[in-house]
Amino acid sequence: MVDPRTPVIVGVGQFTERIDLDGYRGMSSVELATEAAKAALHDCGADADTVARAIDTVAGTRQFEISGPASAPLGVSSNYPRSVARNIGADPAHAVLEVIGGQSPQHLATEFGGKIAAGENDVVLIFGSENTSTLRHFSKAENKPDHSETVDGQLEDRGYGYDGIFDEYTIRHGLIGAPVQYGLLENARRARLGLSVADYRLAMAELFAPFSKVAAKNPYSSAPTERSVEELLTVTASNRMIVDPYPRLMVARDQVNQGAALLMMSVESARKLGVPEEKWVYLRGHADMKEPKLLERADIGASPASVTAVNEALRVAGIGLDDVAAFDLYSCFPFPVFNICDGTGLATDDPRGLTLTGGLPFFGGLGNNYSMHGIAEAVNEMRDKPGQFALVGANGGIASKYSVGIYSTEPADWVADNSAQLQAEHDAQPKVAITEKADGTGTIETYTVRYDWTPHTGIIIGRLDDGSRFLAKTKDEDLVKLLSEGDPIGAKIVVTPGEKSNRAVLA
Repeated sequence: MVDPRTPVIVGVGQFTERIDLDGYRGMSSVELATEAAKAALHDCGADADTVARAIDTVAGTRQFEISGPASAPLGVSSNYPRSVARNIGADPAHAVLEVIGGQSPQHLATEFGGKIAAGENDVVLIFGSENTSTLRHFSKAENKPDHSETVDGQLEDRGYGYDGIFDEYTIRHGLIGAPVQYGLLENARRARLGLSVADYRLAMAELFAPFSKVAAKNPYSSAPTERSVEELLTVTASNRMIVDPYPRLMVARDQVNQGAALLMMSVESARKLGVPEEKWVYLRGHADMKEPKLLERADIGASPASVTAVNEALRVAGIGLDDVAAFDLYSCFPFPVFNICDGTGLATDDPRGLTLTGGLPFFGGLGNNYSMHGIAEAVNEMRDKPGQFALVGANGGIASKYSVGIYSTEPADWVADNSAQLQAEHDAQPKVAITEKADGTGTIETYTVRYDWTPHTGIIIGRLDDGSRFLAKTKDEDLVKLLSEGDPIGAKIVVTPGEKSNRAVLA
């Protein structure tokens, strides 16, 4: 018998609305999350209305349309978590709106799992949604739906949580949007491995082609089309270069209308509410870690904190990597998947597969809620494979935050993780110095090219002779050509400070 305070996930729900299918009606982020929450309540196998009334806390991931200061084009709820709660007949004492980052679904599951174990909560509903496809669909339409709602009640709004992800210096140098940021990480990793541009693109395509195969069979996918390795790596008009090294099909799909939800409660509450035991899935292992700011990292082409999180979650679960039956590794770009494989020894073509959803480029996943779908798939997978283990890796920022959950029907009391001490040890490691206004000769450490800018613009992380790092932009034709068509790692450049950003040319 487990401790009655042990948390269990008892219900999961997912929902997708595609604009190319009959019945499309342009649902709001609240409506998408509501459908997922209703599905999670029905999934638990007890009376949905009774369970809804028992919810003491709702926690929402922050959708993309409220992840910055810009106004939402179709309007939003004044209290997203309570809007969803009201729609399902819940009146929780506490509502939470989480910070940005793809780690947030798993981070919330771990946080509230611990609070349930400590007796602070009994029944918690966690959910999130994104309606970016609809926002884009109506962007130029004359008749737009109004998604505005005003809902009263308490809300713990945790803010945007931008700290450590970007700042004025990185923004001035074009690090706006995830592809350009991950392009820098990807090329740094390629340089460390000594791979050519062509060989690295092939490796990315070989990693992601099996993901698309999973997505093609997933009814919740936003782009359920299987892609071959050749399709992924070949640059065409429909698979154009976004930023170096990514063709369009290798980046997270930003056009989604998706929602997902998790219902978590204590074993005691599950018994009281009549939730059948075959629905219970335990969060057996968990960990949360963070990296320093991008430019301070010892190796821009690696995220050791993410690997530490995986290893700590395995330790808490009392298992090894070989004991995991299924994985869902965050895959906004190849880098986060490669990084976990590099650090743990997991093969990129492991026969167990590395995704349960189909991955962010194919299943879909913009913003912060993708891994809620990963957890939902893991829960369903473990119900079908009693006693086995599934690992979900959730990544946020520029490989800035990583949260891991390990799920199983195998009962065990809640075990606290050691993330705080591990984080303190990680934070104590030496950091690279930064020279913001660089002037002189430097060396290219990593780079990317923004093909979405006219003219094409190179973005460089370089090293000065004193070992400090700098950022620079370049529109110099010779240097941009080297960045686009050659292999510029280690090339000498001359960098000069400008009014807003550093500029680079070939030495």
